[in-house]
Amino acid sequence: MNAIISASELADELAGGAPPVLLDVRWQLSVAKAAGEPPFDGRAAYAAGHIPGAVYVDLDRALASAPGEGGRHPLPDLAVFGAAMRAAGVSARTPVVVYDGGQGWAAARAWWLLGWTGHPSVRVLDGGLPTWEGPLSTDVRQPAEGDFQPVGGTPGLLDADGAAALARSGVLFDARAGERYRGEVEPIDRVGGHIPGAVSAPTTQNVAEDGRFLPADQLKERFRSLGAAEGTDVGVYCGSGVSGAHEVLALAVAGIPSALYVGSWSQWSSDPDRPVAVGPDPQ
Repeated sequence: MNAIISASELADELAGGAPPVLLDVRWQLSVAKAAGEPPFDGRAAYAAGHIPGAVYVDLDRALASAPGEGGRHPLPDLAVFGAAMRAAGVSARTPVVVYDGGQGWAAARAWWLLGWTGHPSVRVLDGGLPTWEGPLSTDVRQPAEGDFQPVGGTPGLLDADGAAALARSGVLFDARAGERYRGEVEPIDRVGGHIPGAVSAPTTQNVAEDGRFLPADQLKERFRSLGAAEGTDVGVYCGSGVSGAHEVLALAVAGIPSALYVGSWSQWSSDPDRPVAVGPDPQ
C-alpha cells in the first residue's frame, strides 16, 4: 500500500463502506516565542474544525514520552501509545490515515510509529488539512475502542551508536535545515553542528510549494544523488525525531527503506562525549 493518500482519494474512502480510521495530529514545534504569545494548541485547532470523522491525537502525550535523556521526543511507552491508539479507534485490521496542519511532520511521526509497532496499513494525507476541499466538522467523535496492540523491537529504529555506525557504513541523512546542520545557528539544542559523517538532506526539499511530496521518481533521484545507492543502508535523524519521520516517509514514497534515529540531535548533542562536526562537509 502507498504511504500517502490524496485528499480526493481520502474523500472517496471516507464515503465508502469501509472507511479508514482518521487521526488528526496537528502540532507545531514549541520554540521560544515573543513574550506573551501562547503556544500552539492542536486540540483547540481540532475543535475549531477538522475533517469529519477524525479523532485528535496529541503528539507530545501519545506519540512521545517526556523529554529527558532520550531527547525532546523519545519513544512513548508502548502501553501508553497502545492505549491512546485504541481509544482513537485504531484496530489491527482497519486502515489508518493520519493528517496534520500541512507541514507533514507530526502526521509522519504517527505514520512511522504505527508502522514500526506493527500496524500493516497506515497512510499520510499528502499536503495535510490545507488540501482538503470538503466541509469541516466541529463534532468531537467518540469512536468504538480499537484492538491495536503495538509490538516493539522491530527493525527501523536507530540509537545513537547505531546512527554513528551507519554514518560510516551506509548513509545517514540529517533532515534539519542546512544552517543547523552546518552549526551556523542552533535555536534549541546545547550545541550546533551534525553527527560526523551525516549528509545534509533538509526535509523541506522533499515537498513542493503546496506541501505535497515531490513525485516518487524525483525523490528517488534526490536521495540517490545524496548517497542512497541501491543496497545502501539508510538512516535519518533531525532535531528530535519528528521532522526526521517525514524524511523517512519521503524515502518510503521513493521506494527506499530507512531507519529513524528517534533521539536525534536533541539526544546526541546533550552528551558532551559525542563528537560534533560543523560546516558543510559531512566529516
